[in-house]
Amino acid sequence: MSEKAILFDTSRCTACRGCQVSCKCWNDLPSTLEKNGNPSTGSYQSPMDLNGDTRLLVSFHEEVGGDKGVKWAFGRRACQHCGDAPCVQICPAGALAVDEATGLVSVDQSKCIGCQYCHTACPFDVPHYRADNGRIEKCTGCIDRIEQGLDPACVSTCQPEALKFGDRDEMVALAQERVGYLHGKGYPDAVVYGEDEVGGLHVVQVLKYGVVPHGQIENPQVNPMVGLSQIMKPVTGAVTGLTVVGLAAMFALGVGYKRHTVAYNPETQDTVDVATGEVVKHGDGQDTESVREHILENLPKKGGSDE
Repeated sequence: MSEKAILFDTSRCTACRGCQVSCKCWNDLPSTLEKNGNPSTGSYQSPMDLNGDTRLLVSFHEEVGGDKGVKWAFGRRACQHCGDAPCVQICPAGALAVDEATGLVSVDQSKCIGCQYCHTACPFDVPHYRADNGRIEKCTGCIDRIEQGLDPACVSTCQPEALKFGDRDEMVALAQERVGYLHGKGYPDAVVYGEDEVGGLHVVQVLKYGVVPHGQIENPQVNPMVGLSQIMKPVTGAVTGLTVVGLAAMFALGVGYKRHTVAYNPETQDTVDVATGEVVKHGDGQDTESVREHILENLPKKGGSDE
């Protein structure tokens, strides 16, 4: 099986939210009884963002201006299924994995420990914690349906054919063709989104009014914490010791560092903010303690005491 992708064409979307409902039905997810999550918003969007009960959300963006008056720019909030998925890289339990057959990012909730590192790592702010079972929720691409020769639930219910599913190369080609058509119809800002972002997304989008109007992120960047968590990965034959340090790093990310503390990594000569993973300086170290020492100081002391 070749790499697959979902194509979302905003120029065809009517925001009926059939995809949103079918996602909840297929995955047996409850719906909120609150109006738009906040009655004062006046928005047609509901809920106002993804949450532990919602894997897919149709977003509403109202654009005003130009000779076309009010422009509704609908969007899709769900897992983008990154080619270089940072959530997979950072997950310490192996609960997130790239499906080799399709390229979609799957979730094994039986392995999820609820650490929420994936939420921190995701450049699209997608995985959300579900309080009632202590696990992460996100779109799986309906791999269970695909394995049976079916389309993802959202695609199967889309009446205006704003959603399609198939080989990724074919979906990219269809998106490019559609953008060319929109340019010819007077929509010069129309773009293909997902062809190259974060290693190539497996949700390819035709954005009629451009990236930002549809609620997408221009030039999405991976949280630097992902890179920090990889610093101690084995690079020599001393696999066991370095693996232990790597696990310690993952644990320390969960229990939290002292804010505004920096650490010097002699291998890269970078001084890193241990709270955010951001490189604050390259060159001479500003800290007397190494990254490894900062990690170890955050681990519980023997006997269960933190003092």
